[in-house]
Amino acid sequence: MTVLDTRALNRATLARQLLLERADLPVLDAIAHLGGLQAQEPQEPFPGLWSRLRAFDPDRLSDLLTGRRVVRTHLMRRTVHLVTADDAVAWRARHDGMLRRRVVGVYRRELDGVDHGELAEAGRTVMADGEPRSMPELARAVADRWPSAGPRPLGELLVAALLPTVQLPPRGVWRTKAGVRYALMSSWLGREIDPLSPDGSDPVGQALVRRYLAAFGPAASADLRAWCGLAGLPAAVFAVREELVAFRDERGRELLDLPGAPRPDPDTPAPVRFLPAFDNAILGYHDRSRIIDDAHRPLSVAGARVVLVDGRVAATWTVEADTVHVTPLRRFSRADRAAVADEGRAMARFLSGESDRVRVAASPA
Repeated sequence: MTVLDTRALNRATLARQLLLERADLPVLDAIAHLGGLQAQEPQEPFPGLWSRLRAFDPDRLSDLLTGRRVVRTHLMRRTVHLVTADDAVAWRARHDGMLRRRVVGVYRRELDGVDHGELAEAGRTVMADGEPRSMPELARAVADRWPSAGPRPLGELLVAALLPTVQLPPRGVWRTKAGVRYALMSSWLGREIDPLSPDGSDPVGQALVRRYLAAFGPAASADLRAWCGLAGLPAAVFAVREELVAFRDERGRELLDLPGAPRPDPDTPAPVRFLPAFDNAILGYHDRSRIIDDAHRPLSVAGARVVLVDGRVAATWTVEADTVHVTPLRRFSRADRAAVADEGRAMARFLSGESDRVRVAASPA
């Protein structure tokens, strides 16, 4: 079985994630290809797509959101993701069990004795008028029936697990700050979510395997689970296994992939790329060593925006006023600094619409 070293896996990841070269894709198609973008920070999908798409127009993403073609919803890993409406409808039921377990795992004591079916029905009754509500508003409307649980656990269980909901614009619209208001997904999109297969088969799980490998492969089953948070996918992997090709990494793990998916030459040059907070190019794996050093792994869960140099996390970046500030994590060559500064200026222009100011701090000794 062919062994893929870390650099080969890195280049494959960059290619699948549209980071090896910017793609000429419509915004909707890019979001579908990526399997959504993590989006608990509502403005982060914009720099994420700017780094992936040629001539990206942020207003196009805003239009897709207000036009109900993409939605912000709790999905993979119980995290807010920006996904296409089609994927939200197709995938939501498959994530139900995971979403419930994760919320209850946080509030086990508070939610002890709360009947999930009764709570869901109470929540649907409140939301039946079609009026958007914040999570505290929804929780207060049902809290009298479960006073010992407290509004926060009841609200999170409702909006993140029991009721398929979406976060409504203007939250997530370009350069707009807005609070979180929820509506039922069926009400907002005008269609019900797809039910699970009644015969016990798992076509949605099989589709998730294929979609994940298209955007993240080659990858191990543990990586797939880290991306979606679903524990029950071994049968889905087994069902599609004959369609796939297998490799091993340098640790001996089996990696699966789609046979025709791009696996570039490891020596392919990789341009500097600025990634947003919580980007799935990093978080979409259990083993993140293909793109970030173990010493810097905490950055990936702390919400740091990072800079890729030669395909790997080499710096963090922040924005202050109209200036992009870059803090290297290792020593940069003169060529690295110039490339980072050039991309940083382009990012500054995108974010501000005017300024191209960038400051690259001194490299660590």
